[in-house]
Amino acid sequence: VQLVESGGGLVQAGGSLRLSCAVSGRVHSTSHMAWFRQAPGKEREFVAATKWWDDISDYADSVKGRFTISKDKANNTLHLQMNSLKSDDTATYHCASSAYYSGSFYVPELYDSWGQGTQVTVAS
Repeated sequence: VQLVESGGGLVQAGGSLRLSCAVSGRVHSTSHMAWFRQAPGKEREFVAATKWWDDISDYADSVKGRFTISKDKANNTLHLQMNSLKSDDTATYHCASSAYYSGSFYVPELYDSWGQGTQVTVAS
């Protein structure tokens, strides 16, 4: 599976951005997909995940109520709608996919494929 993110940019605090992740390759073998983010000097952090073939989703506490993960299976695209952005949301955002669900959405090492990332900068 190949993943390409887009939609990042510079936004004022309180603003919104919508990230997209184009999925190609063996999409039919995808179990679930996620968004992670990594700020300079920090570890990669789970943001949100969704199962590709049903409606189960999960979010980090820090983004619940502000971010929404969604998928467009007709166009093989994963989205992350980010509202009420804060300076703490500044990071490089990566989408990831996994062919097997082993009980956790949260561990980066359990994902098989990663995109190159898109930068989100929130100005306070």
